Amino acid sequence: MTRKPPMKVIRLPSGSVMPGTVCETHEVADTADQLRARLLRRGRTLEAITLGWNIVGVFVLAFAAVRARSVALAGFGLDSLIEIGASAVVLWQLADAHEERQRRAMRLIGFAFVGLAVYLGVQSTIVLIVGFRPHSSPLGILWTGVTAFVMFGLAFGKARTGTTLKNPVLRAEGRITMIDGILATAVLCGLVLNAAAGWWWADPFAGYVLLYYAVREARASLDRG
Repeated sequence: MTRKPPMKVIRLPSGSVMPGTVCETHEVADTADQLRARLLRRGRTLEAITLGWNIVGVFVLAFAAVRARSVALAGFGLDSLIEIGASAVVLWQLADAHEERQRRAMRLIGFAFVGLAVYLGVQSTIVLIVGFRPHSSPLGILWTGVTAFVMFGLAFGKARTGTTLKNPVLRAEGRITMIDGILATAVLCGLVLNAAAGWWWADPFAGYVLLYYAVREARASLDRG
């Protein structure tokens, strides 16, 4: 009669699980849920910072625009209002990532791009036709310079978080923030060149470049919505 070999008892360290077990599956799911929750918090934080910065910016730019009689600064204040609306839309969508809400958010982002494109086209054309020469604005130069730095950082964070989260709304709003940073740089260059060399036409020409980008993003966002 053949004797069966004794069964081996595998002892696992306390708290560990066998690979492929239900417990391991639950742990993986919990880790994925925790990562998603952390990314959602990061996305909301980035949007809250953008929202707060632009709310302050509306008042700073209004004051600087009146003091310098600057069309560019007044127009950049309007861009800040558009960014406030876009940030509010993303915060609304991140509160509930349902597919239908995501589509509506993409359409709203697209309309924000349309508004930005209209603003860029109208502002740049008026400045070129009128030949308006604003006064020097140290406050405007300081604010647009700092804003450009902040917006580029926020845009990078939104793009990275939105890609990891697979959230097209956050990625689209990140592109609006990127345009905001580019526009701040264009306005800054226009203010500096106007103050230093009297090149008042530099800002509207940069506006036309941004106009093309805004129209392209508006079309893409509305198509996905």
